[in-house]
Amino acid sequence: MTMQPQAHIKPVLSVHNISKQFGGIRAVNNVSFDVLPGEILGLIGPNGSGKSTLFNCILGQLRPTEGHCAIKGRATDGVRPADLSLMGVGRTFQQLSVFPKMSVLDNVILAGQEHEGTMFSRLFSKGDAGLTSKAEQLIDFFRLTPYRNTEAGSLSYGQQKLVDAAMAFMAGPDIVLLDEPAGGVNLTMLGYLKDRLTTYNREHGTTFVVIEHNMEFVMSLCTRIIVLAQGEVIAEGTPDQIRSNQMVIDAYLGG
Repeated sequence: MTMQPQAHIKPVLSVHNISKQFGGIRAVNNVSFDVLPGEILGLIGPNGSGKSTLFNCILGQLRPTEGHCAIKGRATDGVRPADLSLMGVGRTFQQLSVFPKMSVLDNVILAGQEHEGTMFSRLFSKGDAGLTSKAEQLIDFFRLTPYRNTEAGSLSYGQQKLVDAAMAFMAGPDIVLLDEPAGGVNLTMLGYLKDRLTTYNREHGTTFVVIEHNMEFVMSLCTRIIVLAQGEVIAEGTPDQIRSNQMVIDAYLGG
């Protein structure tokens, strides 16, 4: 059965009646859902279904034409990325956000520095803002220790995706939004990435929302899936329910 929000559990993310219009095109139309603590939610749909537009509305990068989004009850409309991060939101990007000429360790440290104290206190603190130990724990968790001092740009694309994930977790976020984490990653690394994400979710209770084209990855990772087509929700349920839903099959096959 589809997971229903429980009255006594407050959602980490709430999306209420979101619509986004560009001129005469309604890219997202009246989309609503909640994401509960510890949930792994997949957001899928064919090209042009409105996934990225909805994601950007959630992250405050686009202002919805109608409706609103909230993280732990606080509206995200117009919130700067740095402030969103301070609200407990981590994210990975479709395009890698690593700094290729910096070491893996320095990349991960840099991702956490903005959360440590005030600008004044950081000016007079250690160069790593005291984050080396925490960064090394994440590097070890993602099995990147052999590459600790290696320039991130020299790693394989899949390894760089792991660095990107470690950076997203440096601030100890309550919710992480992953934008096509499987894109360009080979099958071996993909299985490893899924294992690390599910393990982190189990050990820390971190909530995930995943936009992805790779259906098998989503089906094996997520506990609940929402399907968009032409800007609207056409299905919601467990992976097994989505896999057998005729509306979803038709949307992907153009039926």
